[in-house]
Amino acid sequence: MSRPVKCRMICHLPQTLEFIPTGNKENEAAEREAIILTVDEYETIRLIDKEGLSQEQCCKRMQVARTTVQKIYDSARKKLADMLSEGRSLKIEGGEYRLCNGQNRACGIDECYKQELFKIFRKSKGKMIMRIAVTYENGQIFQHFGHTEQFKVYDTEDEKIVSSEVVSTNGQGHGALAEVLNALQAEILICGGIGGGAQAALASAGIRLYGGVTGDADAAVEALLAGTLAYNPNVHCSHHEGGHHGENCGEHGGHHHGEGHECRHGHCTD
Repeated sequence: MSRPVKCRMICHLPQTLEFIPTGNKENEAAEREAIILTVDEYETIRLIDKEGLSQEQCCKRMQVARTTVQKIYDSARKKLADMLSEGRSLKIEGGEYRLCNGQNRACGIDECYKQELFKIFRKSKGKMIMRIAVTYENGQIFQHFGHTEQFKVYDTEDEKIVSSEVVSTNGQGHGALAEVLNALQAEILICGGIGGGAQAALASAGIRLYGGVTGDADAAVEALLAGTLAYNPNVHCSHHEGGHHGENCGEHGGHHHGEGHECRHGHCTD
């Protein structure tokens, strides 16, 4: 019986999830044969080649053996070489990993916004608290996730709001906002428009998304708890990615949250 794969700790999710070469006359073939770089492979490239860490330092950050890091890194370098030499597209997805939420200081980084958020918003043990975050501006649901400057965070228990607090994102944007929510230990996000890359980042962090919602933030949370929140499971807005879909941002769908909704899940659990 094979040993289970140990999840690799990831500090930051990639900001760009797909790279497509230009000038390729066989773009369709290149798309079909896209190289898949896993998130943990990406992390070894980021830590070793960008941050300049040794493999020994990298293994401590990712909390796996050095031989494991070497194997992941070698695989990542081979894939990048194939992409460049063959002119193939690259997608970053999948892998065995868990996103750091600031709980563990094994990375050795003393000044980390995720560590501070986790410490401040640590959940009390023994309480069945569900934490809901809403993109927030002046009492309303802010409509462009990638430009969110504040989240309103609600702690709920027995389908009732027990506390709420407005939290600044401290200038974090786009993909890093999913990391902020992960550090806040949010389980659900309610928002307006949101791009595909941000949706993937939320899924990686195990955060359930209810997008395409407009109006009063408090009322939206009450509706979610009552099982009557109207949202759009296919919401998309590229406003924060360089374009804008106009009326599609924040557009409601006919879907409601109620009993039997899928449980929170991610790639790995602590």
